[in-house]
Amino acid sequence: MAAMAANTILSVGQLRGRVGDEVAVSDWFEVTQEHIDEFAEATGDRQWIHVDPERAARESPYGRTVAHGFLTLSMLAHLYQETVTVTGLRMGINFGFNRVRFTGLVPSGARIRARFRLAALEEIPNGVQMTWDVKIGRAHV
Repeated sequence: MAAMAANTILSVGQLRGRVGDEVAVSDWFEVTQEHIDEFAEATGDRQWIHVDPERAARESPYGRTVAHGFLTLSMLAHLYQETVTVTGLRMGINFGFNRVRFTGLVPSGARIRARFRLAALEEIPNGVQMTWDVKIGRAHV
């Protein structure tokens, strides 16, 4: 079954039949220099490749600043909430990641989006545990 557009609303019952499928694709989200600067302030990671546009233009092989890998990773919360709504749940808890790889950089001003594939849905006491395989891609800049 094909992935649904952003703001996909599904029940747990509907998701049971979608294990292994790409369930949804987020809208594009622009990662601005302001996002990068705010993330640098929040985390204390102020490496010049992220926060100094003039130096990055001169010295970086990318010709501009790039987003922190962890900024891109942290955007999953926003991209998921804007893309997938699971009905019939009292609450959801993110309890971690099975595997994370940063396979490509995100230059400032790039647009990213996430593709959500439901890898597993398991019954657990008082609920269900969903495992998502998520790939973040970017538009060429």
